[in-house]
Amino acid sequence: MKSLLCMLLVFTGINIHSLAQSFSPDLIGYWHNWNDPNAPSFPLNQIDSRYTIVDVAFAIPTGGTDYKMEFIPDQFSNATFISHIQALQNQGKKVIISIGGASTHVSLDNIAERDTFILTMANILDTFGFDGIDIDLEGSSVSVTGGTISSPIDAKIIHLIDAIKQIMANYYSTHNKKLMLTMAPETAFVQGGMSAYGGIWGAYLPLIQALRDSMDILHVQLYNSGSMYGIDGNIYTQGNSDFIVSQTEAVIQGFNTSGGMFVGLPQEKVAIGLPACNSAAGGGYTDTASVKLAIDYLRGTGPKPGLYTLQQLNGYTQLRGMMTWSINWDAVSTCASAYEFASNYENIFSVTTFTNEVQSTEIPIDIFPNPTASHFSIRTHKDHCAYRVVNILGELIQEATYFNQFINVDASGWNNGIYFITIDSEKSSTAKKINVFHD
Repeated sequence: MKSLLCMLLVFTGINIHSLAQSFSPDLIGYWHNWNDPNAPSFPLNQIDSRYTIVDVAFAIPTGGTDYKMEFIPDQFSNATFISHIQALQNQGKKVIISIGGASTHVSLDNIAERDTFILTMANILDTFGFDGIDIDLEGSSVSVTGGTISSPIDAKIIHLIDAIKQIMANYYSTHNKKLMLTMAPETAFVQGGMSAYGGIWGAYLPLIQALRDSMDILHVQLYNSGSMYGIDGNIYTQGNSDFIVSQTEAVIQGFNTSGGMFVGLPQEKVAIGLPACNSAAGGGYTDTASVKLAIDYLRGTGPKPGLYTLQQLNGYTQLRGMMTWSINWDAVSTCASAYEFASNYENIFSVTTFTNEVQSTEIPIDIFPNPTASHFSIRTHKDHCAYRVVNILGELIQEATYFNQFINVDASGWNNGIYFITIDSEKSSTAKKINVFHD
């Protein structure tokens, strides 16, 4: 049955590093919910097929509030817009709603505002059938006045964290699948924490820390940025390969701030955010050749393109992909050439990073929380999987079949110890471990 189903096994005795590490990265783009004469609106179902995740921009607060959210399609009726979303979803693509944007202030200052935000965002998700939410809050929407990355004290950050957790829990309860979660902060809000921790500087770091297990992708905007520190202590300026490499490795390796240590993210949760062309951003456009040189070096498939030297010398083979502002800009020939960004993505990620002696490739899986005392969740990129649990002695504990990319596992009856989670399909294989320790 392996030709029809992927097999999810939990067992011991596998050498994880013997399996190859490769998967299909994403091309992520924002789609404008308004008509810009220079980057016109067009139907979602006409987006270039290379885009795998589409961020609809934006859900915004209703007039007179900064917490009661709404989304109204600007160019289409609700029914038509929903049909366009479904057309993309039927192609296997994800369509998510982005919250905020550069010119919108969102702030949850108290519990009542938090709860209204939760209800109104749930209504948007259910009305249109979005697959997830993207946090694109800028300006004073996210700021810190004290506390630490792991223990924030600002009410609007605490309420936003609680709201996102509740929205995701409610969505899973209703739909029996995980809500996708992405973030698109500007560099000051993340890597800027190396310079200072206060105001907007490092302000996203508490959000990332609190939501890291649930977050699917972080794609920092590597544009409209001032100069930023790299983790090597040197300063890098936007618009070149060194900026892309230094700022990307920073969020994977982590860095210290005056608000505490920011622990890096797994590389498969990190995508590279860039403008489609000069006209798409105020600054930070990087030509396609420099982008390719940077990402090739980051992925360990090309030489160092500038001054910055990776701390992980063999690179990051599982980078999640590329994000752009925006699909609308990428589509017009006046931006550069039509779909130049999508074409560069295809050129960069068209070659598998490497294979091992058995020619297998890895399917990415997320396991959280890990370790666990009772339940944990597994997110895969495969549907319709047979699920098996085997203890350290090779004895079968349970088996079942699940039909989406997210499953909740009850480990409360398992013995303490280390288990390895493996997915095998006809052409791919991967393994990760889960630690189960009951109090």
